[in-house]
Amino acid sequence: MSSFPSAEEVRWLSGSASWGSSWKHLPSKVRKEVWNHFFMGHFEKGQHALLNEGEENEMEIFGYRTQGCRKSLCLAGSIFSFGILPLVFYWRPAWHVWAHCVPCSLQEADTVLLRTTDEFQIYSWKKVIWIYLSALNSAFGLTPDHPVITDEEYIINRAIRKPDLKVRCIKVQKIRYVWNYLEGQFQKIGSLEDWLSSAKIHQKFGSGLTREEQEIRRLICGPNTIDVEVTPIWKLLIKEVLNPFYIFQLFSVCLWFSEDYKEYAFAIIIMSIISISLTVYDLREQSVKLHHLVESHNSITVSVCGRKAGVQELESHVLVPGDLLILTGNKVLMPCDAVLIEGSCVVDEGMLTGESIPVTKTPLPKMDSSVPWKTQSEADYKRHVLFCGTEVIQAKAACSGTVRAVVLQTGFNTAKGDLVRSILYPKPMNFKLYRDAIRFLLCLVGTATVGMIYTLCVYVLSGEPPEEVMRKALDVITIAVPPALPAALTTGIIYAQRRLKKSGIFCISPQRINVCGQLNLVCFDKTGTLTRDGLDLWGVVSCDRNGFQEVHSFASGQPLPWGPLCAAMASCHSLILLDGTIQGDPLDLKMFEATTWEMAFSGDDFSIKGVPAHATVVKPCRTASQVPVEGIAILHQFPFSSALQRMTVIVQEMGGDRLAFMKGAPERVASFCQPETVPTSFVSELQIYTTQGFRVIALAYKKLENDHHTTALTRETVESDLIFLGLLILENRLKEETKPVLEELISAQIRTVMITGDNLQTAITVARKSGMVSENQKVILIEANETNGSSSASISWTLVEEKKHITYGNQDNYINIRDEVSDNGREGSYHFALTGKSFHVISQHFSSLLPKILINGTIFARMSPGQKSSLVEEFQKLDYFVGMCGDGANDCGALKMAHVGISLSEQEASVASPFTSKTPNIECVPHLIKEGRAALVTSFCMFKYMALYSMIQYVGVLLLYWETNSLSNYQFLFQDLAITTLIGVTMNLNGAYPKLVPFRPAGRLISPPLLLSVIFNILLSLAMHIAGFILVQRQPWYSVEIHSACTVQNESISDLTMSPAAPEKMESNSAFTSFENTTIWFLGTINCIIVALVFSKGKPFRQPTYTNYVFVLVLIIQLGVCLFILFADIPELYRRLDLLCTPILWRVSIVIMLSLNFIVSLVAEEAVIENRALWMMIKRCFGYQSKSQYRVWQRDLAGDPSWPPLNQTSHSDMPECGRGVSYSNPVFESNEEQL
Repeated sequence: MSSFPSAEEVRWLSGSASWGSSWKHLPSKVRKEVWNHFFMGHFEKGQHALLNEGEENEMEIFGYRTQGCRKSLCLAGSIFSFGILPLVFYWRPAWHVWAHCVPCSLQEADTVLLRTTDEFQIYSWKKVIWIYLSALNSAFGLTPDHPVITDEEYIINRAIRKPDLKVRCIKVQKIRYVWNYLEGQFQKIGSLEDWLSSAKIHQKFGSGLTREEQEIRRLICGPNTIDVEVTPIWKLLIKEVLNPFYIFQLFSVCLWFSEDYKEYAFAIIIMSIISISLTVYDLREQSVKLHHLVESHNSITVSVCGRKAGVQELESHVLVPGDLLILTGNKVLMPCDAVLIEGSCVVDEGMLTGESIPVTKTPLPKMDSSVPWKTQSEADYKRHVLFCGTEVIQAKAACSGTVRAVVLQTGFNTAKGDLVRSILYPKPMNFKLYRDAIRFLLCLVGTATVGMIYTLCVYVLSGEPPEEVMRKALDVITIAVPPALPAALTTGIIYAQRRLKKSGIFCISPQRINVCGQLNLVCFDKTGTLTRDGLDLWGVVSCDRNGFQEVHSFASGQPLPWGPLCAAMASCHSLILLDGTIQGDPLDLKMFEATTWEMAFSGDDFSIKGVPAHATVVKPCRTASQVPVEGIAILHQFPFSSALQRMTVIVQEMGGDRLAFMKGAPERVASFCQPETVPTSFVSELQIYTTQGFRVIALAYKKLENDHHTTALTRETVESDLIFLGLLILENRLKEETKPVLEELISAQIRTVMITGDNLQTAITVARKSGMVSENQKVILIEANETNGSSSASISWTLVEEKKHITYGNQDNYINIRDEVSDNGREGSYHFALTGKSFHVISQHFSSLLPKILINGTIFARMSPGQKSSLVEEFQKLDYFVGMCGDGANDCGALKMAHVGISLSEQEASVASPFTSKTPNIECVPHLIKEGRAALVTSFCMFKYMALYSMIQYVGVLLLYWETNSLSNYQFLFQDLAITTLIGVTMNLNGAYPKLVPFRPAGRLISPPLLLSVIFNILLSLAMHIAGFILVQRQPWYSVEIHSACTVQNESISDLTMSPAAPEKMESNSAFTSFENTTIWFLGTINCIIVALVFSKGKPFRQPTYTNYVFVLVLIIQLGVCLFILFADIPELYRRLDLLCTPILWRVSIVIMLSLNFIVSLVAEEAVIENRALWMMIKRCFGYQSKSQYRVWQRDLAGDPSWPPLNQTSHSDMPECGRGVSYSNPVFESNEEQL
């Protein structure tokens, strides 16, 4: 990587007329280098590198060396700043490193600075630590001249510094990285090398590790534990208290105590304690829950085979990559990721997939090839891997009598560790509201600074003591920046979370509730989410040389006649018998149950007629049709995988032939069959059922030679020259709630997208039936294919048409199309449909077309879990706010990637999803969006109210400062506690509006309507306060001295012509009492109530204000009390509040000013600021258009007459670079949507 941008690029940037615009258009790499040079110093080669390059958690790493003199200066600064400097370093980790260290090469660094490469640019720093191998030197006789690990290419050998035998290491997000001296970079440790071939894995680790190697790996890789400590409460408290908001509150409270303003100080302390306690409680609960989730992982007893020590029973925390595990027939929870090298296993992957369906794992084949084992197995390598956290429910030994697996990853490098890390270190939310909130606070700080300067000038010129001047100046900060703001905003989120909980929706990330209000695109899984979980077997269509036969319906109760088709349905599955119950995939269960056969045995004490002991046997029961065989033994399985879209079994008829049966996607199965056995009407017959939304599975078989050893047969040999048997028709019905919910979302102009692993035609049919694609909208099929043997690819666009016919051809993406397409396909609304394969090819070869396709892409079928995540990310790049709703199976990555993930499953796999619904249907989606919109609007209301409250008090105090006066403590207390605190607690109680409107609330605080509202009301309040301040001084009864404008009998003077000497003179010890003070206080206090009512929004996102009974009651009581104080003439009350009695006419004048303020504010808010039609007209007049990427693309495509390019095929010679999108699932490949 270049260490610095070119001179031309820097000159272009610095000389640009619009620096901000130029910066945005710089390439991302150049922007990083410019930042590094100007803000972090110039880094030479070797001082800067990438950590986890190309991965989701990619980071930049910078080398630094601590300097003693800098450290001493920082220590002195910490002492003289009374701890403020360490606090700043805590908030800004990069500043800590820059202050203490100097840049150096990574090889010499004792400290590294890390920065994420995403748009958030989050900094952290880590100390480089040393791992010493000297203790092992004496124990095992290690010498610097010999490799400590038998494989010289292993990273451990390259990480050890010789001759002193020690390793440099850093630990980032629970993962260890060691310094590779040969390659000059930090590399992840704790995993077996990916470059190992299957032959090397068998050869090097098939007999286990020596004790020396185990100890060395254990010392360097660390223990095999997923430690999630229950964070002590004191740590959570300290972390929460050190939040800048609470530090500011602490400053405010100290200032108030010095001014004897104890009451509100105590009130703020109580509110802060409650807010901190609630936050700490939530964090503690999450910590305990996560701790319990991984607790069992660290205390498992396993059998480990050593190269010399033999088999030993060990605790799982001592496992290291390369260890050889021996699995027995007992149930065991996998404590690590391991690759199976001998025997087979049935595994429950519910922890990963969210669905407890047993999955069969087969051993890694031993092939004489130097190709890395993962590459050799392509996308299907996960069928050999036992993932950490999954449960091995059955282990079947091969002829040698043992089931063996080699440890691949340990600790947080495992699949479960990755899941836990995603919870511990979630991806930050890119939500503009929070950035705007910081800007809002900075504006308040700027305003407070102006007020401080004004205060200093006034009080210094008045000759006040310095300590008094400072107190008054600091008071301005606590007035302009309200310390109660965090608590006020927290209450709104708490109320929304409570309402969601009552509706059966649980949230582990409350801050995402506001994000729900911005969703404008929701992705749905199909099976189990839009459609019902279970599949109903509708019928079977068998075939012979004359074509397809009549449908055999199972509803009639007639058993299926004996034949190869019946045998295939009885044996071609991955079902197991566990504790007397048949378990497995629902599809397999339905198919097997339809045969009325039974699983007679699955154990190791059965051996008859040459059937191996480990085989599963199925037998016909009494109700089955007459069968000439005693049973069928399943000898070997080639398990299903999403990539292959098929499964195959080798079976032995007891007393009969050895056969192979295949089951899978119709197009795939037909491609492996002898062409003459596939009926000529295959395409049309398939279309009949898929267009009706049925799920179709094809079956095929072949006879095998009995003398062949089962395990010696390769999959390629077995899956060739098959005989086509027929089609299995299953019905997957829509859930009753699906169509109404989708219609509600579409009417609210929220895009709906289907992402499924199912057949494309079935997905299109479900999309039409559910209303995702309406009857008058067209579906355009996009097919992209790579050319075999070359780097070129093609993409074609075809309009989907019902009830047309073409010749059977494409084996992967078959769909019925029309022969001739008119230009009408370009008119009106249309939707794109494509498969995961096409999505991958488009991303690699036609990446410039991808945004255009996604703008109208609605149906994505045959998508792998990794592709689902990538698709969500691509939508986010177009500035969509993306929601993802799935049942937890196959959707975990997408649920985590989306802005809002909603899981309909309560399995462990959905723990990382921000929201979990107890109700297993998609009704929770609109409900969550409604609550999100209500919470978002509530946040805006609170921001506006707190801004006005602080500015009203700010203006009033600064006006009184002009007279070297101020509000008294009790006057502040009444406004802060009796008015604002009660309003802040009750204003957020409005529920969500029951209807979704076709537009969203503003997503930014810095938006013209909101800014206009705040500025206008500030100016209006300023005008009213200045008017009251000036007018009161012009009254005939006004006096600079302390007077009461009331008679001795406490009757107000209404004769304005009375001379100032007439009122009775009142002696007072208060320095605050004045007619200006009284006027300003009444105007400000009642104005706070007015703006609360004006800013409390109802429809269209929240329930009307009058439905918030508590809030309305509070406002009525507050207004009543204020008017009572204004007109009551109670001397003791006035004395306590430092008020003066004024004539009735002046009090009426105050009410009139407040009434005018209320009317003008309400009219402006309703007629102008909240007038959406007016703002839309203004936007049109000024030619304003949305800058969101998807809006820009929509406008461009709307004006392009050649889009979409129907009946065209384009070609690409070379892959398009620059997107860097990976489509492989980082954890696992599920079998949720098999076929």
